[in-house]
Amino acid sequence: MKYRTEKEGDYLRIYALRDIGDLVKEGDIGGLIEKESNLSQEGDCWVFYDAKVRENARVYENARIDGNSEVSGNAQVYGRARVSGNAQVYGRAIVCGNSEVYGYARVFGNAKVYENSQVSGISLIYDYARVFGTAKVFGNAKVFDDAAIFYNASVYDYAEVFAKATVGGNSEV
Repeated sequence: MKYRTEKEGDYLRIYALRDIGDLVKEGDIGGLIEKESNLSQEGDCWVFYDAKVRENARVYENARIDGNSEVSGNAQVYGRARVSGNAQVYGRAIVCGNSEVYGYARVFGNAKVYENSQVSGISLIYDYARVFGTAKVFGNAKVFDDAAIFYNASVYDYAEVFAKATVGGNSEV
């Protein structure tokens, strides 16, 4: 086992029973989970102090949830993915690979952020949208419906990409 829990209000506070990767030391106090199935006992995944994972959401492999971020619903965060700042991942959304979701970004619905992509600012990724490759979505951008942002593409400021639109290569929107 890598962590134990103690009841704290409606949640369970996690405590490291051993070193986990380079950032978590034995005895460190972690974040809040609603139930033990929210955070795997395997791999180097971790929920840091102010972060929450609740409902049927799962964090596993080497993923990390940090800051005031929250993962909920049936969302999954895995691989070496990071969710931090005040970001939220919820619904049936997936964040995986080496992806990062941070700032005040929201990923929800059936959206997927994967490979080496980044979503930040107050961006919204939702419905069945996909962000992958080394794509970046930031600022106040919205990507939704069945849209796909991939390779080295950047979508930013107040841009909206939706329907079945695709933005790839070195494109900027």
